[in-house]
Amino acid sequence: MDSKRREFKRTLITAALPYANGAIHIGHLAGVYIPADIYARYLRLQEREVLYVCGSDEHGVPITIKAQQQGSTPQAIVDQYHKLIKESFEKFGISFDIYSRTTSEIHRETASDFFKTLYDKGLFLERESEQFYDPKSNQFLADRYIVGTCPRCSNEEAYGDQCESCGSTLSPNELINPRSALSGVTPLLKSTTHWYLPLDRYEKWLKEWILEDHKEWKSNVYGQCKSWLEGGLQPRAVSRDLNWGVPIPIEGAEGKVLYVWFDAPIGYISNTKELLPNDWERWWKDSESRLIHFIGKDNIVFHCIVFPTMLKAYGDNFILPDNVPANEFLNLEGDKISTSRNWAVWLHQYLEDFPGKEDVLRYTLCANAPETKDNDFTWKDFQTRNNSELVGILGNFVNRTLVLTHKYFGGVVPKYTLSDKERELFAQIIKSKEKIEQSLEHFHFREGLKEAINLARLGNKYLTDTQPWAIYKEDSNRVGTILYLSLQICANLTVALDPFLPFTTKKLRKILNIEPQLWSSFGKENLLPTGHKLLKEELLFEKIEDEQIEQQIKKLDQQKEESLSKVQPSIPPLKEECSYDEFTKLDLRSATIIEAEQVKGSDKLLKLTVDSGIDVRVVVSGIAKEYKPEELIGKKVILMANLKPRKIMGIPSNGMLLAATESSGRVRLIAPEKSVENGSVVS
Repeated sequence: MDSKRREFKRTLITAALPYANGAIHIGHLAGVYIPADIYARYLRLQEREVLYVCGSDEHGVPITIKAQQQGSTPQAIVDQYHKLIKESFEKFGISFDIYSRTTSEIHRETASDFFKTLYDKGLFLERESEQFYDPKSNQFLADRYIVGTCPRCSNEEAYGDQCESCGSTLSPNELINPRSALSGVTPLLKSTTHWYLPLDRYEKWLKEWILEDHKEWKSNVYGQCKSWLEGGLQPRAVSRDLNWGVPIPIEGAEGKVLYVWFDAPIGYISNTKELLPNDWERWWKDSESRLIHFIGKDNIVFHCIVFPTMLKAYGDNFILPDNVPANEFLNLEGDKISTSRNWAVWLHQYLEDFPGKEDVLRYTLCANAPETKDNDFTWKDFQTRNNSELVGILGNFVNRTLVLTHKYFGGVVPKYTLSDKERELFAQIIKSKEKIEQSLEHFHFREGLKEAINLARLGNKYLTDTQPWAIYKEDSNRVGTILYLSLQICANLTVALDPFLPFTTKKLRKILNIEPQLWSSFGKENLLPTGHKLLKEELLFEKIEDEQIEQQIKKLDQQKEESLSKVQPSIPPLKEECSYDEFTKLDLRSATIIEAEQVKGSDKLLKLTVDSGIDVRVVVSGIAKEYKPEELIGKKVILMANLKPRKIMGIPSNGMLLAATESSGRVRLIAPEKSVENGSVVS
């Protein structure tokens, strides 16, 4: 069945749940949240029943890693970013009906019920496998908790799933010298049990449902699904060994939580339940409800194959997505947006740097949306679109119309007499309305915005062709008709642009002194009746100067430099010169570590007993994160033997071991090239 020919009573719109370990950037906005918001606003203008649902995705390994890096807790991390994300969306005009989170109690209950229902039906596969385990931290390690040397580029800080230096996709088994990101120890392989969703059992149904019933889906979505299905689906784990997430709700699953890909999409359901506790099933279980997922292309498999399989397996009349208009990626200044490299334009920072210019960013990102291929955002293009299109076309037309109306008619809508030529103008407005409708109904938001702006172009051309300023003295009645028509175009623009530029249309309605209009009023020739009083004109947009753009480009360069300095710290500069006599005061000796133990109450310090050849002494060294005590027994080292003793955590330390700090920040003990007697002088 072709869903394009199907009429639905209501539309449920979901936008991909943003991950609560960082802020929102322009790639997220262009790919997901702006198009979803445009569509939701458009349906509301048509008085169609619509619900727009989203929320923060707050479980998973990256959040626990960030918490560890910041010396915080996962809950504190998600609280921080959920607040930032939610406030940013609100200030930017994203009109969610609810924006909740997956750490809510109602989500935990809903996700647990989902797992338990499938488990009780016997739909999961239970498998035992060997996975990496940290014996010191006493826990299994997710891929991101394992670091080591990349086999492709030799980056020593590659993750178990990806090397961020060369971009290679990896598995933990491929890493050279893997170590735990938690404790630094070499992980062991240990058996563990997990549950798997057998996607392969649903392959035949998925092929029919997608490849036969949904040929109208965007080519990038349909093509990716086709590739996955023809390549053969495999069972996918739904559980992980973690202590952060929704606990597996069965006996014998202690220390295991729902895998975030299984957990997160259930958030659409739990958020709807939170908003409409007594009415949520009407949106999720009524065949007259239409489900639309707005996502980026990296989420296609989860929303088109995995989540529908979950809904199908659960049963109970859950509806399936009718369309998944996924977008491609947005690049930034010719380079891929990267949160880890801080190569991004962050929404909360934009709102601070460009107050009152929310619609300029909405316009630029929609006009350049990556609907069919990856596109590029540049600050120069942002400036050009504002100055040439918003200021030069839309703002110019509205301002000219209002200034002339105040000048010649005291800010009151004049009388008019429509000729056949003027009626042709209204016919063009009706055609524009139809084109915008067709574009939005088929998720072509870039085309829809272009056609809406063409109305302002039409108005500008009409004013230029008729030149009311030149004929007022000779024919004021004709000028009245010209300005009446121009004002009707302005009023129609408040409807045509409302899904795209909500702040601008609100401002324009205020100037025109009218209430919000429904889509059905679009194309009418008397939205502003004769005698209607306008308010004082004001500029809809302001020019953006070169200095503002240069400042943003400079900020990006600084972000890149700071990011590079973190990934590849610069070698420290040379210290001040010292004389030969000063150097000879240092008594450096070859020595051997004969005992080693962790200092109680410290995760950094080791208490080392060292044979210096002259005596046996204790040295406290901050190398516990790099070396296990048992690794150091018998190790040759270089001892600074005449350093003044001092107490460290109550332990007298008599000397210091020579070590080198690598650019990665890792500390390496210095040892003689060949074995030499303890007490040998290093010179």
